[in-house]
Amino acid sequence: MMRRSFPSFRRVPLAALTFAAACALSPAQAADSLDDLFADPPAETDGKAKQADGKAADGAASSGEGMSGWRGFSQFELARTVSGDSHWSKARWRNELGRSGSFGQGIKWKAVGRIDYDLAYGWENDFYPAAVRDDRRSEFAWREVYVDMPVGDVELRLGRQHIVWGEMVGLFFADVVSARDMREFFTQEFDQQRIPQWAARAEYFRNDWRAELIWVPYVSVDNIGRFGGDFYPTQPAIPGVNARYEAQQRPDSKLSNSNYGLRVGTLVKGWDLSAFYYRSLDVNPTFARRFASPTTVIYTPEHDWIHQYGATLTKDFGSFLLRAEGVLTRDRRLPVSSALPDGLVRQDMVDYAIGLDFPFQNESRFNIQYFERYHIDRNADLLASKRENGMALLYNHKFDERLEGEMLWVQSLVRNDYMFRPKLIWRVQSNWRAQFGADLFGGNPNGYFGRFGNSDRYYGELRYSF
Repeated sequence: MMRRSFPSFRRVPLAALTFAAACALSPAQAADSLDDLFADPPAETDGKAKQADGKAADGAASSGEGMSGWRGFSQFELARTVSGDSHWSKARWRNELGRSGSFGQGIKWKAVGRIDYDLAYGWENDFYPAAVRDDRRSEFAWREVYVDMPVGDVELRLGRQHIVWGEMVGLFFADVVSARDMREFFTQEFDQQRIPQWAARAEYFRNDWRAELIWVPYVSVDNIGRFGGDFYPTQPAIPGVNARYEAQQRPDSKLSNSNYGLRVGTLVKGWDLSAFYYRSLDVNPTFARRFASPTTVIYTPEHDWIHQYGATLTKDFGSFLLRAEGVLTRDRRLPVSSALPDGLVRQDMVDYAIGLDFPFQNESRFNIQYFERYHIDRNADLLASKRENGMALLYNHKFDERLEGEMLWVQSLVRNDYMFRPKLIWRVQSNWRAQFGADLFGGNPNGYFGRFGNSDRYYGELRYSF
C-alpha cells in the first residue's frame, strides 16, 4: 500500500457540523459545495507523523495501516511574548479528530479534521488589529480527507493529503509541495505546520525503484496571516515612506491553476536517492509593491508560477546518518532596491542543505546542518546576497523514559541573525504530554530571523492523545 509521508478554515460552528457529516458519510459527500470543500484559511478576510528532525510527533493521529475507531488529540498551548510590548500571543485550545475505514477490495479512506480556538486574541484587544484577531481567533482545518485504492501495480490516493518530499532539521528545502502555516514562523512542530494539498497521487514500486506522480488541481499556499501579527513577514523599510499591506492574493480554485510533479527514487547499496520536478504556483508569497503617493507604498503578497528541479539523498553509515537535499528554482520573483514598478525581479536560485545526525548510547543525538541559497546570475540590485548561507544545530537528550530535553539553534552566516528554541518534554503518562520552552530571535534586524527580535516568547503545552 501507500508509503506514508506525513507529518481552509471556517468559523467553528459550521466546521463542527461539516466534520461530523464527513465522518458519517463518505469523504466525497462531506461538503455542500466546492467552495466549502476546497477552502483554505480565510487570512484574506478584512475587518505519529514525521517532523523535520525525523522523529514522530507524539499524539498525532496515525496514518498507518490498521487504524480503526476515532484517533486524535486535544491540547492547550499558552505563550507569552516578552520582547517589545509584552503580551499574550497564544492561548489556543486545539482539537484534532480522525477516523479511517475500508470500502473493501483494497479501497480505504481517512478523514481528519482540526478545530482551534485561541483566547489570546480576545484578551489582547488593544494589541492586535481587528484583522489579526478575526484571522486567529477560531478556525477549522481539514487535515486529511482521502481515499486509497489500488489500480493494478499503482497505488492511488485522491483527496486532501500531506505530500512530503524533504525532511531536514529546522527549515524546509526539498519539501516543495507542502504549504505551511507561517503565522508562527517555524515554531510549530512540522506535522502541525504543514498545510495539506487537495491532490491526486499515484505511486509505483518495483524492486528498489519507486515513482510518484502528483496533480494538485486546487492549490494550497503558505498562510502568512495578516499585517500586525507577531510573525508577519514585513518588507525592508524605505526611509521616509510609510508601508501598507494588502490581503494575501491566493490563487483562484480553478483547473488552469493546477500544479503537477514527478519524483523517482531508488536504493543503491544503502544510498536512498531521489530526484523530482515540480511545476507550481509558488507556495511562498512575493510582495509586489506600488506607490500610492511619494510617502506611501502598498505591498501585495502574490503567488507566481515557478519550476523546481531537486534531488535528495540519505545514507546510514552506522555511527551517523547523512542527509542532503538540493533544489533549483527558476523564475521566482525577489525584491530589489531599484525603482522597478513592482520592486521585483525574476531570479533563478539553488537551495541546498547537508546534514549529519549522530546518535549516542546515552540516549542523546546531535544533528549539524549547513544550508545555502545561491543566486544564479544575481541581479545587481537584489536585496539578498549572492550566497545566503547558514547552519543549524540540534541536540536532544532523554534523561529517562518520561523526561526529554532539546535545543535547536539556526544561525545565518551572512547577516549574523539566529533562532534559538530550547524545550523540555515531559511525558506525564502514556497519553499525556507536557512541553515547556522558548522561541528566541536575535541579531541583524534585517535578517531572516532577526526581523522577529520583538517576538521572543515563552510557552507551555499540555496534550492528551487518544
